[in-house]
Amino acid sequence: MESILGDRLRQIRKLKGFSLRDVEAKTGISNAYLSQLERGDAKNPSPKKLKSLAGCYDIDYADLLRLAGYLLEDNGMKQGLIGASIDKKTTTALSTAIQSADLTDEEEALVAQYIAFLKSQRK
Repeated sequence: MESILGDRLRQIRKLKGFSLRDVEAKTGISNAYLSQLERGDAKNPSPKKLKSLAGCYDIDYADLLRLAGYLLEDNGMKQGLIGASIDKKTTTALSTAIQSADLTDEEEALVAQYIAFLKSQRK
């Protein structure tokens, strides 16, 4: 069962070039649980686990809390490829371009896959 949170976490992990075992080593969260979370099989991840993942992936903790249903999404914020909001102060040129492109969820997933592919081609 796919989930928005799981899809987003998988996209981010792949964009960062991390394996499940890499994330396990950095967070202490088992790779089996991470896999279940990405597939949407693990329900209600603890805020503590989400905080660890936010730190590992260098993303906004509040965005993960929103995706997990712990917080309501702010009306003035647009969700982007990695869950970053447009008014976040530390956005990159790429994230700003992606966010302003008004992509569908499917298009965002394709962009994430392409970036992961490009990173995999590095020698």
